[in-house]
Amino acid sequence: MGKRVALVLAGCGVFDGSEIHEASAALVHLSRGGAEVKIFAPNIEQRDVVNHLKGSPAEEKRNVLVESARLARGNIQDLAELKADEFDAVIFPGGFGVAKNLCSWAVDGKNCTVNEHVNSTLQAFHSAKKPIGLCCISPVLAAKVFPGCEVTVGQDKNIDGRFPDAETASAIAELGCKHICKNVNESHVDKANKIVTTCAFMCKAPLHEIFDGIGTMVQEVLKLA
Repeated sequence: MGKRVALVLAGCGVFDGSEIHEASAALVHLSRGGAEVKIFAPNIEQRDVVNHLKGSPAEEKRNVLVESARLARGNIQDLAELKADEFDAVIFPGGFGVAKNLCSWAVDGKNCTVNEHVNSTLQAFHSAKKPIGLCCISPVLAAKVFPGCEVTVGQDKNIDGRFPDAETASAIAELGCKHICKNVNESHVDKANKIVTTCAFMCKAPLHEIFDGIGTMVQEVLKLA
């Protein structure tokens, strides 16, 4: 029987929601791994809405659950309804929506607050010793909620201009966590906490390399489940 995995989204679109390619990659690798997946998102208003064509703010309001339903093909539930005892693992794709809607990292950095349902979900899986997979910017959620854990967001220096957000690694370290430098096609496993992370679009890399890196994260999560 396949592993039961919850996938948590933060909207739809890299600049104000979940990164679509990351969410899709995670779903493809989970499907290939024989997992049974259910998708969730918090039923809250987005922090902002971005016109993805112009890259500028849009004067409108959108709901995270409603927007995430686009990626879930309508088959989605309110994150408040997620019960950790019904799943073997949970995965969070990245995208600015993680830093805007699931927590306030985009505004407050390491002093951010985490959405109550996101926090309770992470705590529930961690307490049950069930694996948590995170990619791109979403490892900051673990860094904030689990001081002392190990995560990766790629490199801690902007090597060859490929890691423009390398300072995130320093902020993670300031939270008392250990940042592990990894390439885009790799993931890091914190065995003690059962947290698996990969940098995805935190690295400027070809899409297939990002896809492969997310694949390693999913594979490690399923191994731990």
